Amino acid sequence: MVVMSSFQILELGIVSHSVIIGLSLGVSQSPCTIRPLITALSFHQFFEGFALGGCISQAQFKTLSATIMACFFAITTPAGISIGTGISSFYNPYSPAALVAEGILDSLSARILVYMALVDLIEADFLSKRMSCNFRLQVASYFMLFLGAGLMASLAIWA
Repeated sequence: MVVMSSFQILELGIVSHSVIIGLSLGVSQSPCTIRPLITALSFHQFFEGFALGGCISQAQFKTLSATIMACFFAITTPAGISIGTGISSFYNPYSPAALVAEGILDSLSARILVYMALVDLIEADFLSKRMSCNFRLQVASYFMLFLGAGLMASLAIWA
């Protein structure tokens, strides 16, 4: 049951992050901001979908639960875009209240995602018996971890 709840917390972080990105895209009115957001959104959704799918598979949820989680992940970004489009006529994304609200929501979802990545996902892989017995695998894994972190950080250039 602990495994299931940790993956459900991961989905909560991913889903809240997806809604916020969708809202940002929905309220954007300039092609200069829409193009980078679509690029970032595509990469985020692609890799988060793979990560979440792997976690759902590893947790061995029942078919109905796995389907509900996958559908919930699939509809959150379009829902955020729809909400953003609906409020874009009267929403000022540069107002102090909007910036504070977005900062708080971003930090909450980032906190969940970073915690889950470090404590539940990476830790389980890096402390496994297979990893501790194979030095080459350790070096390759750390290299790929830092490469992935660097590539994800480079997305901030366009976000």
